[in-house]
Amino acid sequence: MSTEGRPQEPPEHARFAAYLAALEQVTGADEIELVGDVLTDPDRIMAQGAVLRHLDRRAAQLCAGPAWEEWAQAMARVVIRHPFLLRRLREWSLFRAVALRLPWRREDLLASSSWLQLRIAAGSDAEALGVLAESGRTKRIRHTARTGPARQRSRGTR
Repeated sequence: MSTEGRPQEPPEHARFAAYLAALEQVTGADEIELVGDVLTDPDRIMAQGAVLRHLDRRAAQLCAGPAWEEWAQAMARVVIRHPFLLRRLREWSLFRAVALRLPWRREDLLASSSWLQLRIAAGSDAEALGVLAESGRTKRIRHTARTGPARQRSRGTR
C-alpha cells in the first residue's frame, strides 16, 4: 500500500498514541516513572494531554478506594510543575470528598472548573447539589444540579 499522495501523520500524533498505549498498560511503581517520562516530551501540550487522559482514567478507577491517597500523593509529586494537571488532580480529590461524603469546603467547589462542577452536579450529594443549583458556574451546571437524575430519583419521578 502506497502512502504517496497522503499526508504523513505528524510525529507528535504517533508519540501521543504510543504514550496512551503505554500509560494504559503500565502498572505499579512504573506508572509514576512513565508519567514523568512522558512529561519530558518536547511537545508539552501533547504530553500533558496524554497524561491528562491517564490521570482522569486512573482517578476514576481509584477515587473510591483505599489506594487513592498514596496514588494521588505520588501523582502530585510528578505533575507539580504542570499547573493544569495539578489542578485536575486536586479537583479529583474534591470529587472524591463529595462522593464519599468526606469533609469539603463550599468555596472550593465554587472555585472549581466547569468540568468538576458538572460532574458533581450529576451526582447525589444533597449539599453539593444545593450549592451548585444556587451558585454553579454556568446555567447548565445550575440546571443539572436542580433537575438531574439524582434529583429526579429523590423526588420519585423518573
